[in-house]
Amino acid sequence: MNAFLETPIVYLKGVGPQRAELLSKELYIRTYGDLLNHFPFRYIDRSEYQTIRDIPFLDSAVQLKGRLRTFQISGAGRGKKLKAIFEDSTGSIELVWFQGHAYITKTLEIGQTYQLYGKAKKFGSSWNIPHPELTPWEKVDHSSGYQGVYPSTEKLSDKGLHSKGIAKITSVLVDLLHGKIDETLPDYIRQNQKLIGLEEAYRSIHLPSHPNHIPQAIYRLKFEELFFLQLELLQRKQISFEKGKGFVFSELKDFFNQFYQNHLPFELTNAQKRVVKEVRKDVWTGKHMNRLIQGDVGSGKTLVALLTMLIACDNGFQAALMAPTEILAQQHYHTISELLEKMPIEIRLLTGSVSKKDRLPIHEGLQNGTTQLLIGTHALLENEVQFKNLGLVVIDEQHRFGVAQRARMWKKNSLPPHVLIMTATPIPRTLAMTFYGDLDVSVIDELPPGRKPITTVHRTEANRLRVFGFMKEEIKKGRQVYVVYPLIEENAKLELNSLMEGYEAISRAFPLPEYKISMVHGKMKPKEKDFEMQRFVKGETQIMVATTVIEVGVNVPNASVMIIENAERFGLSQLHQLRGRVGRGAEQSFCILVSTLKLSKEGKKRMETMVRTNDGFEIAEVDLELRGPGDIMGTQQSGELPLKLSNLVLDGALVVLTRDFARSIIEDKSFYQLPEWTAARTKLSTLLKARPNWGKIS
Repeated sequence: MNAFLETPIVYLKGVGPQRAELLSKELYIRTYGDLLNHFPFRYIDRSEYQTIRDIPFLDSAVQLKGRLRTFQISGAGRGKKLKAIFEDSTGSIELVWFQGHAYITKTLEIGQTYQLYGKAKKFGSSWNIPHPELTPWEKVDHSSGYQGVYPSTEKLSDKGLHSKGIAKITSVLVDLLHGKIDETLPDYIRQNQKLIGLEEAYRSIHLPSHPNHIPQAIYRLKFEELFFLQLELLQRKQISFEKGKGFVFSELKDFFNQFYQNHLPFELTNAQKRVVKEVRKDVWTGKHMNRLIQGDVGSGKTLVALLTMLIACDNGFQAALMAPTEILAQQHYHTISELLEKMPIEIRLLTGSVSKKDRLPIHEGLQNGTTQLLIGTHALLENEVQFKNLGLVVIDEQHRFGVAQRARMWKKNSLPPHVLIMTATPIPRTLAMTFYGDLDVSVIDELPPGRKPITTVHRTEANRLRVFGFMKEEIKKGRQVYVVYPLIEENAKLELNSLMEGYEAISRAFPLPEYKISMVHGKMKPKEKDFEMQRFVKGETQIMVATTVIEVGVNVPNASVMIIENAERFGLSQLHQLRGRVGRGAEQSFCILVSTLKLSKEGKKRMETMVRTNDGFEIAEVDLELRGPGDIMGTQQSGELPLKLSNLVLDGALVVLTRDFARSIIEDKSFYQLPEWTAARTKLSTLLKARPNWGKIS
């Protein structure tokens, strides 16, 4: 790596040990390179000045030249304020400070001329500027035009490293660059994409001499980070393929053939057949399989996973399926047990609620090989769970498991078992290219025949009686209904109260003995929860009132109505997941989104999208646009994306472009030999060492 960029930030003029420690803790800035990659989020044109008379007509920060007149303290205690009058040739305005009074009166002089920068606020009929930035006129750098505004924190600001302080030390660093930044891209790529040099890009993004230079710098640096991210992911994938040995599943015998010919519940869709072929090709190679299966709710991912597990069994291996919740693990267990009911395969369920006494025979069966399939939750990761010959691990909704947790499944055999990941959260293409760029991705983009699209409508709370009437009509037809309330994680008590109030309202509208109601929420004991779920599954109750514990893993074909209360509190992907709980039978199903009358712009967009389409991938694109990648993939996953400038929503075309460039370069072996790629190889090597191999341990 470039030694200059690796220089500890403590050695930069204006930093020192105390500030260096704070920069490390607050912004993870530890080296010159880290500071250079801490970019402005907007710019101020410091060459232009306004007047006090202009203020009522401006909707942004103002820059003024004027004199400071009179200090005055008003109020007491926490309400104490320092006020001053600032004037220019067109008028005067009040300045206000709510803290730091002694420092301000000591450093600012009445009667002196200052450059003022700040945001004017209106109180009643008058204006003031709270906590303005004041610079003595003789110290103003009049040569500077556009000035970057940098992210900072309260602790850094207290040590003088507010935006202006960070800009100052960044300016010192940029002045040191001359020839110290290695160009990472060869001329032909830079010419093809009209990219400026890397050092010029850093200089222009931090200290632009003209506004036109800023977009050029941003484009070059976005290309840089996306190109090297894609290069890194593809390189990891190639290394994994070339070096990652895997068990060979070369035969299809009785387990697979008997199930496929005699017990398959319905004809596989073309999409399912395609994915099974892709999986079979993987496990025949002797290389380690690391494949992601994306499929919308109800597309038949579990059946593909089961066929893969049967291939493992045919070749003398055991298989495990790990789910994020107990309800989902139980659902998989019941579904797979039913499908394999007439076949000589031993399946066991292991979750946190299984007693120590009941675990012993499960452990014994795994160790002596009599148990071929194990389905469970995080309990599968425990050290006591040892297999005789684990050859395949299926992980459902893998982003709900931590990286370290998933890695523990690798240590259950001499060679790592093949990994098949399933997700019912459709992932936009640009996101899949970055989060899962080093995995092989299969998509099940067909629903089984006979499934009717779910009709979705949006209703406000004022239409509740109308909604209740529709529920009664469906129940008369012999159908069942879900009513789901939002999970309010920060206030479990409030969540329970909301659920109980809803339950009581529904109980009044649907009285015994004509109607029977189940209720499930996260505070119930597993046995109570399972009892209520089973009542609903068996049709003993017509209405299931629940929190989002039923988001995944509940399969009741007779349930035809999903009512989502306070729908505005849910993200699009979660709304789509919940909707997928119905529409599993042959009858027409409905999803009713109930919200408050007043919705935010984003809330309206979510409701409109859900009503308009059942396409999970289209919904995922809108969700990405509204929420961003971090929220969609979970906070832990968002931290795995080392993007400083790029936005996967706005820069989707650039993601695809850099992916294509990276693929062609990795496939062309000259990348590893030509001197023009030396700097790129060095940077790539550093990235590979610095970051964990997320895909390999998924």
